[in-house]
Amino acid sequence: MNQPQETDKLPNFVLDVVKADVAAGRNGGKVMTRFPPEPNGYLHIGHAKSICLNFGIAQDIPGAVCNLRFDDTNPSVEEDEFVRSIQEDVRWLGFDWGARMYFASDYFERLYAIAEKLVREGKAYVDSQTIEEMRAGRGSFHQPGRVSPYRDRTPDENLELLRRMRAGEFPDGAHVLRAKIDMQASNQNLRDPVMYRIKREHHHRTGDAWCIYPMYDFAHGYSDAIEGVTHSICTLEFENHRPLYDWFLDQTPEFDPRPRQTEFARLNLTYMTLSKRRLKLLVEGGHVKGWDDPRMPTIAGLRRRGYTPEAIRAFADRIGVSKRNSFVDVTLLEHAVREDLNARCRRVMGVLRPLRVVLENVPEGQEDAFDAPWFADDPSRGGRSLPFGRALFIDREDFAEVPPKGWFRLTPGGEVRLRNACIIKCERVVKDERGEIVELRCSWDPDSRGGNAKDGRKIKGTLHWVSEKHSLPAEVRLYDRLFRAENPGEEGDEFLGDLNPASFEVVQARVEPSLAGAAPGDRVQFERVGYFCVDPDSKPGALVFNRTIGLKDSWAKQQGK
Repeated sequence: MNQPQETDKLPNFVLDVVKADVAAGRNGGKVMTRFPPEPNGYLHIGHAKSICLNFGIAQDIPGAVCNLRFDDTNPSVEEDEFVRSIQEDVRWLGFDWGARMYFASDYFERLYAIAEKLVREGKAYVDSQTIEEMRAGRGSFHQPGRVSPYRDRTPDENLELLRRMRAGEFPDGAHVLRAKIDMQASNQNLRDPVMYRIKREHHHRTGDAWCIYPMYDFAHGYSDAIEGVTHSICTLEFENHRPLYDWFLDQTPEFDPRPRQTEFARLNLTYMTLSKRRLKLLVEGGHVKGWDDPRMPTIAGLRRRGYTPEAIRAFADRIGVSKRNSFVDVTLLEHAVREDLNARCRRVMGVLRPLRVVLENVPEGQEDAFDAPWFADDPSRGGRSLPFGRALFIDREDFAEVPPKGWFRLTPGGEVRLRNACIIKCERVVKDERGEIVELRCSWDPDSRGGNAKDGRKIKGTLHWVSEKHSLPAEVRLYDRLFRAENPGEEGDEFLGDLNPASFEVVQARVEPSLAGAAPGDRVQFERVGYFCVDPDSKPGALVFNRTIGLKDSWAKQQGK
């Protein structure tokens, strides 16, 4: 396992804040963070940054712990499938919450008791306006809010209405419970925010026990406080919500000390969308083949594509944690992936678009073999034997009947070296009735075993190849970036117009026989081509490979053109 070096890490101001609190003795030196996903979709690479931050702090500071808590306050979009996938993703990234897995729904009774307390104290009221009326009355950045005509209901009247709401006596949307704060506040989050709404939805954990559910802003800060979280780490969009969380906690002094909220910049990557709403549109619109489609930026998609947890953690370290929103070039992620796979992946040969080669000076039925290392720069890591015979496959892209300038691959009358084997020469080209090339007739140099000519002639081109008789058929799925625009559609659903039509291609390839026992999740480098991972769709005798990433950044060349 290649761990990132300390020098690879950029500043992490959040970790510095936590370390300063420990040094100052705040909370008695106790540190508890939490990762609080909503189970309404699969996690993506942006969540990976937050996972690495929160669980990383727990690893870096002796005695610290990190909770996994699901903020399951909106049952209309939450599912057990998402709960399971989130657990799998966190574990796959290399982190563990131990016995500290919680749900906001664990605290529904306690949250409701707090709501009744605020009602009795005249700090919350039941509002019977329509959603449209409340939205209009909230005002804007330039206009103060308008007080609800129901704001002055008595505590007894509000308490009765709230209890009847809980009992299911009213239809959805008839009433909401609002905090009584300040409709003139410059921070719109403080303009009497909604605490509870009526929502007849089956909850994935509590079933039909509740027909009113707390709003995220009401439940979130209290959930942290109930668990004893010391450091509530959020992304920058929650900075303006902090005064609201503080107001709620001010009304309940029993929560002391309260969580300290610190905001950091969320991850934005070029050529990706990390909006969960947009990702859901991609899935439900059939633009991808599910949440774990290898083109998706979800952790499940990246895992299926062949990314490693080590590469993602190294990437998270290298981009650092800052307070300023910005875009990170996706090539930094791709570099971390290539660097990790380069160190771990065995080198094998796979021909994506096979072109048959017949060596006419090899007798029918004669077979040979060449030894080849898994890692050319370190033969001590072992190797395998490559069968060789009269008929081979090379990649169709490695032959040009009319070669362009600077072409060092195979041409009529030209010679190339077969990787780890020998030198061959193209004698003639065989075409079908449509003029398509179907076969090359070649000869091999028996004195060039190992790839070097005895007479000292220089051979510039080296090709990968496989034996026709011994190679295995394989379906290879060629994945590329899902979007062709650096910043996909900035407004609405315009991002769908930036989908890359060449993001997915399937080819029927041939791979060397050493891959016969490859299992889902195995990663290899196809020499001269890229890094590939065995897909879960693979079955014995029917291999399926996903292209994780090419050996080089082909997009940089395209942009240059």
